Amino acid sequence: MDAVTPEADRMAQDEIKRPTREEAEAAVRTLIAWTGDDPDREGLLETPKRVVKAYEEWFSGYNDDPAKVLGKKFEDVQGYDDMVLLTNIDVESHCEHHIAPVLGVAHVAYLPTKAVVGISKIARVVEIFAKRLQTQETMTAQIADALTEAMEPLGVAVYVDAKHQCMTTRGVHHQNVSTITTTFTGQFKTDADLRNRFLRLIEKA
Repeated sequence: MDAVTPEADRMAQDEIKRPTREEAEAAVRTLIAWTGDDPDREGLLETPKRVVKAYEEWFSGYNDDPAKVLGKKFEDVQGYDDMVLLTNIDVESHCEHHIAPVLGVAHVAYLPTKAVVGISKIARVVEIFAKRLQTQETMTAQIADALTEAMEPLGVAVYVDAKHQCMTTRGVHHQNVSTITTTFTGQFKTDADLRNRFLRLIEKA
């Protein structure tokens, strides 16, 4: 399955008409009632507002553009041309199939050409894509695509290791299953030594 390009992703978001906050809160009330509880009882009266507020935080990635985050680059790197690697970037996402939490870490590396970006910007890009309804496979590819589009590096490596609550709290109820996804582009894809170096480095992280 081909990943959605950053540009296509932005266009799709522009076409979505969001409900009002009041409509969103009404939907939460409906779900509470569907569970068999009374949305008008004291303990649940403020729950719709809290859930909508939580959704604003959990899915804040729809409001941000990774291209803008990666827009500022630094060319004064004194000839540095080796791997730039960030390890153990927290991933807090939700699966698009059950809206259940997906929790884990991402390791991201790239080979710069003439410029680099601030390291916090890479972590921010991971956060933007994580804070959306996702599949882990798509998110992994989106991170790599955004870095490639914005920076034109010689290669990108993305490794995500996460646990899906849709497996631990429902369905098969397996508590210790981790899902690992990877995307390698450019020299990380063609150079096995470079790719293995990346994997060895993240094992030590």
